[in-house]
Amino acid sequence: MLLKTRQIDDSFALEILDMRLWEPLGRDTLDALRDLWAEAGVLVFRRQALTEDELTEFSAAFGKPERIARSDWASLNRPEVTIISNLKDADNKGIGGLGQGELVWHTDQSYIADPATGAMLYALELPREGGATSWANLHRAYEGLSDRLRRAIEGKTGIFSYAKRLAGYQSNDSVVTDEIRRKTPDVTHPLVHVHPVTGRKALYFDPTTTVGVVGLPDAEGTALLDELAAFATQPAFVYRHNWQVGDVVMWDNGFLLHRRDDFEPTQRRFLKRTTIALPRDRHFVPTGALAA
Repeated sequence: MLLKTRQIDDSFALEILDMRLWEPLGRDTLDALRDLWAEAGVLVFRRQALTEDELTEFSAAFGKPERIARSDWASLNRPEVTIISNLKDADNKGIGGLGQGELVWHTDQSYIADPATGAMLYALELPREGGATSWANLHRAYEGLSDRLRRAIEGKTGIFSYAKRLAGYQSNDSVVTDEIRRKTPDVTHPLVHVHPVTGRKALYFDPTTTVGVVGLPDAEGTALLDELAAFATQPAFVYRHNWQVGDVVMWDNGFLLHRRDDFEPTQRRFLKRTTIALPRDRHFVPTGALAA
């Protein structure tokens, strides 16, 4: 089925036009969306009005919706839905997580050996200025690497640490329980992985979480990771999304980094998110292991 699409700002991201996600979608439509998502990485739907059930059901068309480790960020009605918000409840407690401030380049769940790589964000309240989200395409970045850098990373494995991720958070929400620590020991992932259908290669690393490279001295591994991060996040590989209320954006963490711009903390920001275990037969999905 041929969908109406628009390439956004000459980037890799696609806007899907004239689609109402609250209505049942046929098999041909969903198959076409699956193909577009696996190729583009970022799909944008404007002017949506979804219940949490509808958001979860749409997410389930692409893989299994999963609950994140931070259960205190989950919706009370649908635990598969995570609240991303800076709003407070009547007791002045945050009603979600990661609700304000800048978030630097990262990819979700990279600190897990078997990460769920699909994600959707649905925007309900937004600040007047700021808070844009950007994505960097690690498939395109790999294709642009110099021969020297390709040789440097070929066959190499990165070490990913949740402790490093937490150290970068700038709020009390960064405190984790012993249970979460048990769930998230250090893991390793190859720095390059291969698409199961096309055979294309993509980088896989996370500046907030990758702490070293197996077999390299600490300083050498850190320098290599820093060079990859600087290269992969240059404007040629980046799409920047300026949010509108009603936007649904879905992206594939298997070959994308993302970040969020800062915004005025007194401004309200409220989004709902789902996390999806994407099938390995049609997506970049990293294969990891517990670190030695």
